[in-house]
Amino acid sequence: MSELAIEIRGLVKTFPSFQLGPLDLSVPSGAIYGLIGPNGAGKTTTIDLLLGMGRKNAGSMRVFGLDSERDEVAIKKRIGYVSPDLSFLPWGRVRKLVNFVRSFYDDWDDQYCRFLIERLKIDWNERISALSFGNRVKVSLLLALSHRPDLLLLDEPTAGLDAVSKQQIFSQLLSAVQDEQRTVLIASHGLADVERFTDHLGMIKDGRLLLQGSTGEIVDRFRMVDFVAAAGFHPNGVPGVFVQSQKGERWQALVDMQADAVERLKARGARDVSLSPVTLEDLFIALAKEED
Repeated sequence: MSELAIEIRGLVKTFPSFQLGPLDLSVPSGAIYGLIGPNGAGKTTTIDLLLGMGRKNAGSMRVFGLDSERDEVAIKKRIGYVSPDLSFLPWGRVRKLVNFVRSFYDDWDDQYCRFLIERLKIDWNERISALSFGNRVKVSLLLALSHRPDLLLLDEPTAGLDAVSKQQIFSQLLSAVQDEQRTVLIASHGLADVERFTDHLGMIKDGRLLLQGSTGEIVDRFRMVDFVAAAGFHPNGVPGVFVQSQKGERWQALVDMQADAVERLKARGARDVSLSPVTLEDLFIALAKEED
């Protein structure tokens, strides 16, 4: 297996009112990678392009070393895809849908499929039109996992789910990647879930990647800093400083500890400096606010 499950270089996709990229993205094999960002940031577009839904304007995409365009069929056989937007109504009942999808995969695992049906509490004979929103997502997960794919692409898989359904889905996803050979790319704006579930992440906004790396290392790399500075002070040009608010002499900023940002602020006259840790949600909101 390639060292990188997904390797995106210089990807560009242009729409009349939005451009994705240029985007470079690296997902290690065996990783649980969270692609986070607000609605409209480009998460779904990136996944769609990986699945061959639409054509890029520039750049390259490789999955397990295979070219996304030339080797599209071979790649799709190794991918499971989950999205709350998938519609299965034409197949009538769950059993008919499962049997139809099963016919496309030589590696479909019937025993595992039956296990998932029981574990996710899916009614084999239920009419798809009668399924709740949460159960439609569970059926999508069932179809994605039953052929034991090497890569799972999850586009907002828990959006709109209640706490119990969300826990069931995350439990099965964690079980599916326990051998560390299965890779997961989960696109979501549910930051608390991503922080708890992932070991790598990429932060995307307006089609551009802001940060990428180990989830723990990225979160630990930043701090929120409060300080006082005399009139006329401004941290313009200080690397790794993202101003959040200022009122009189009091300032608040997100700082990148790798850039020695605190010492640079002190050198400019900042005093009474206090630091506090951030969550992934704090970090994303702070960076998005600074970018705006």
